[in-house]
Amino acid sequence: MSFAPVARRRGSAGQLLRGAMLVLPAALVTLLVVGGGIGATLLQALGLMPIAGPVTPGIEAFLAHPDDLAAATGVSIAVAAVSTIIAVVVGTAAAVVIASGRVGSRLLAALGATAVTVPHLVGAATIGLLLSDAGVLPRLLGIPPESWAPWVGGPLWAAAIAEFAWKESAFVALVVTGTLATRIATYDETAALLGAGRWRRFRHVLLPLTTPTIVICAAISFVYALGSYEVSWLLGRTYPEPLPVLAVRLFQGVSLSSRPEAAAVALVTCAIALVAVAGTFVALRRTAVWR
Repeated sequence: MSFAPVARRRGSAGQLLRGAMLVLPAALVTLLVVGGGIGATLLQALGLMPIAGPVTPGIEAFLAHPDDLAAATGVSIAVAAVSTIIAVVVGTAAAVVIASGRVGSRLLAALGATAVTVPHLVGAATIGLLLSDAGVLPRLLGIPPESWAPWVGGPLWAAAIAEFAWKESAFVALVVTGTLATRIATYDETAALLGAGRWRRFRHVLLPLTTPTIVICAAISFVYALGSYEVSWLLGRTYPEPLPVLAVRLFQGVSLSSRPEAAAVALVTCAIALVAVAGTFVALRRTAVWR
């Protein structure tokens, strides 16, 4: 049996034009807001739009804190990547359970829907109260603070990763569940009637057909975790700082000369996010379902 995708019929020129006109207003607003913000930040980082003083073009803002910028970039990418991988694995597994309709699937779906509505700031505070050395969990287990692992503020950024993974796994689960509720369920039943086991159905039917959805969810989760400030600030270490925390600290500095440096850090964050989005589109174009 072949699971090759059916070739798509391209729309006519008129249909493509009407579709482009429908999305044009939203695209223009997005381009104005995002492009204007990035453009102003770029001008400020290059010294072309100073807060005070004369215009001094240059890239000194990018070279002001090279060690801090490199450490912040490494920490931000590592935290975002690890939390995204965990969220994708847990969320996909939860989506398969929810779509199967087995015992507990409704409860799992309700828990996922509830977790999505919780703001990240509230989630970070909850994780901090739960996993800190004087938090709820070590007290329930009877473990003294000096013997408890440094989840909050530790070298592995475990609390921040746990918060991102918890929240984003619920998001991935709900989106992938919506994908599984379409014709994919029919393909899965057909493969079962032909004698395919659970693992073969997951590997050869469910996973290939849900790959575009999973890739898109992973990109959204990665970009959000990369640019999130409050979670890393509440649950992370004071050094090295992630990129958003470093940018906010420089922006709130007493000296106005640190504003271009904050803009440079923000531009580095935007560049990494744009590279991740571009890589996502490249990966999507390689999937059979997308083609």
